[in-house]
Amino acid sequence: MIGIVGGGVAGLAAAYRLQERGHDVHVFEANEEMGGLAAVYETAGDPIEKFYHHLSGAEETIVDLAEELGLSDRVEWRYKTDAYYVDGVVHPLEKLWEIAAYPHLSLYDKFRLGMLTMEVDCTTFPPSTDSYDDIEAYEDVPVEQFLREHTTDQVYERFWLPLLDAKFGSRKEDVSAAWLLGRVKFRGERDLLRGEQLGYFRGSFAVLIDALLDAVGRENVTTGARVTGVDTTGGTVRALTAETENGSATYEVDSVVVAAMPNVLEDLTGYACDIDFQGTVCSVWSMDRSLSDAYWLNIADEAPFGVLIEHTNFVPPERYGGEHLYYTASYVQDPAEELWQLSNAEVEDAWRDGIADLFPDFSRDDVNWVRTARKPRTAPVYERGYLDMVIPYDLAGEVADDLYYAGMASEAQYPERSLNGGIVAGFEAADRIAEKGTRRERPPQR
Repeated sequence: MIGIVGGGVAGLAAAYRLQERGHDVHVFEANEEMGGLAAVYETAGDPIEKFYHHLSGAEETIVDLAEELGLSDRVEWRYKTDAYYVDGVVHPLEKLWEIAAYPHLSLYDKFRLGMLTMEVDCTTFPPSTDSYDDIEAYEDVPVEQFLREHTTDQVYERFWLPLLDAKFGSRKEDVSAAWLLGRVKFRGERDLLRGEQLGYFRGSFAVLIDALLDAVGRENVTTGARVTGVDTTGGTVRALTAETENGSATYEVDSVVVAAMPNVLEDLTGYACDIDFQGTVCSVWSMDRSLSDAYWLNIADEAPFGVLIEHTNFVPPERYGGEHLYYTASYVQDPAEELWQLSNAEVEDAWRDGIADLFPDFSRDDVNWVRTARKPRTAPVYERGYLDMVIPYDLAGEVADDLYYAGMASEAQYPERSLNGGIVAGFEAADRIAEKGTRRERPPQR
């Protein structure tokens, strides 16, 4: 049996691929709920993710997996609307004429910003369309330096700086240009007249989690099971120990895949990862009406949260029994930050006031319900030198034979983390196990 630590998309993807290769698997999930960051809340209609998710056109592995699982008809591609809130005004920035009309950048600034988003390097003559192909070449370049050189000072200070503050806070000066270029590449199909398309599962990403669970077999999954030890006696994985409400049990295993955050790997094996992670506080709000026409609202003004996402400007409110659903969210760089120290009720109270500050006609009576989730590790800080810190899929050389890693500190989650990256990581670990098993079975060469 192969033991898999973690029941998010990476762990389930690894289990699914290993079963395809003929292996017996068992997934151990510490929480009672499967899905990790794709876990959901119930609404008056379809469920909604506790932490916002969508697909970009670059995420091919998750779309292919959906097709394998018979979910092709559940993947929808919809046009969305981004906007920027500046000086009390919501400025749409999706369609070509909206960008042209944006008043807070000059025409030349917008030209340079547009060239970057189209991956055209204007620092060379003639402008180059392949300068940004090798993202790793920018791994050690500070993101501020890159943006000032490859766009303009005004583009950096009036467009990117508020976004970097919202995303990385006190760590923004550590971030590499490779992350930014990865974000530029990590996007959906764009139509000059209608904007960018993003994908979503009709019925939420829980549809994918449920399909994976059914494919793996729910009898091969144990929730509420915290893995507390991995036996690597003799330099080879031999067993794992898991605790449930019924006590502790040890299972003999042929291999172990740790599909969890790197702190779990360190607790189990002593392997330390130097990647720093951000936490996230995220609230889902149900209201009776819409606040704007925007799906994703970036905020340049003072606000207690980093972003406001009106989910039902992307997926229609009819899917949710007529509820208008929003996210407010902020990243946390240090658990000592004030936001992390607040209770959920205190966060919701402060953020309710923040919504009212942005939209003066908003009333507290507009809110039907609000639910807040938080996790201490939801995304890496993509600092310079990041690639030197990723955890290899096969940890034979670092810890023990038959130990594998498929968590968020794997290479599949560079230069940006995603559910697609989780599936890729799970597949990569599973394929290495399968290949190793194939090598063992080959007869000696004569």
